[in-house]
Amino acid sequence: MKTKKIAIYWMRRDLRLEDNAALYHALKGDTPVLPLFIFDTTILDKLHDKQDTRVQFIYQELERIASELHKHDSDLLVRTGKPLDIWQELIEQYDVTAVHTNEDYEPYARERDGRIGEMLFKHNVPFSTYKDQVVFEKAEVTKSDGQPYTVYTPYSRRWREKLNPFYYKAYPTEKYFANLYKVSPHFHFPSLASIGFQPVDFQYPARIAKADIVNKYDKQRDYPAIEGTTHLGLHLRFGTLSIRKLLSYALKHNQTFVNELIWRDFYHQILWHFPHVAKAAFRPEYDFIQWINDEKQFKAWCEGRTGYPLVDAGMRELNETGYMHNRVRMVVASFLAKHLLIDWRWGEAYFAEKLLDFDLAANNGGWQWAAGCGTDAAPYFRVFNPELQMKRFDPEMKYVLHWVPEYGTSDYPRPIVEHEFARKRCLEVYKKALKKEG
Repeated sequence: MKTKKIAIYWMRRDLRLEDNAALYHALKGDTPVLPLFIFDTTILDKLHDKQDTRVQFIYQELERIASELHKHDSDLLVRTGKPLDIWQELIEQYDVTAVHTNEDYEPYARERDGRIGEMLFKHNVPFSTYKDQVVFEKAEVTKSDGQPYTVYTPYSRRWREKLNPFYYKAYPTEKYFANLYKVSPHFHFPSLASIGFQPVDFQYPARIAKADIVNKYDKQRDYPAIEGTTHLGLHLRFGTLSIRKLLSYALKHNQTFVNELIWRDFYHQILWHFPHVAKAAFRPEYDFIQWINDEKQFKAWCEGRTGYPLVDAGMRELNETGYMHNRVRMVVASFLAKHLLIDWRWGEAYFAEKLLDFDLAANNGGWQWAAGCGTDAAPYFRVFNPELQMKRFDPEMKYVLHWVPEYGTSDYPRPIVEHEFARKRCLEVYKKALKKEG
């Protein structure tokens, strides 16, 4: 026997009940709303480390959300498996009148949602998606001829021209919590082990934008030894913090921080309009580059043993904490692609495996920028000098010595490549590839 009529709110990268677009629209409907989360084995099966800090973070946030729902005599239904299979089961089990979810712009998500939308359509179940994780999506900010921007500065200018309070007004979901589906007894909440993962002792960054950091963001953000960045990437990635709430705060406190949120929207619209960037260079001519791909040097880069202290400090910070300072991310990415001539996709994949705040659009955009092959990219002849970057942004070497305490001793390795040699080689290889394409 099917249950009474319900609408389902499908939670994905929007792990919160407050200020949530899809949940708001679902709750304003005529039928009670059941929140659902699916641990997608298509994604989980690709994770090699079964003590994955991101999976544990999701799990803890879902426990928190379930606890909040219990206060309203409702619950969170958590399933594990392939989404299409689970949806077919849910359609058999429940009398579903509508499905509401927030938009996900990544290629896999678009394909997944397309297949599920088709299946639901066959069962006469409307499938509605909403903008929630960005301020402007898809083609909301375009050139006058409707074409997408591929350079950040004019995009950011148009973004700011279009912005008004409507775009960051919160959705008052709490007004409609009475329309949550009543659940008694509560659903079984799966253990982390049943999903295939083990707990790990880890301290996650706070969910709040610290005023002293945001206020000084423009002055301190480039110095890795200072606590000058917010560490909110994790919360934006999984939607535990509303982008509208953060933007509203940033607009009052620091315009440089607002620029970072615009970059985030910029890379998401690039991924939407040019999905090929997930696997290839935005500029096809850069796919002709003859990478050296020395596996031994790649291993040294991964482990923070390149002989370049700022690069090594960044990689060790990443390996230990799942985080790397943004200025250092640019330096280590440029070093891999241009000094070592290792395919930027190797580095992108390593970051995807290690970063707590891994987001395909931002990670891909940053790597292609550093390698010179992306939108608005650093020109190929711009090769960061890691030594000069260290002297400028870590002049007292506090950051370097924290992560590379053996620097300056005989235990620290010699540079695996000499800077001036690497720079000249990079220019020759890039020029050859671009000339070949031309």
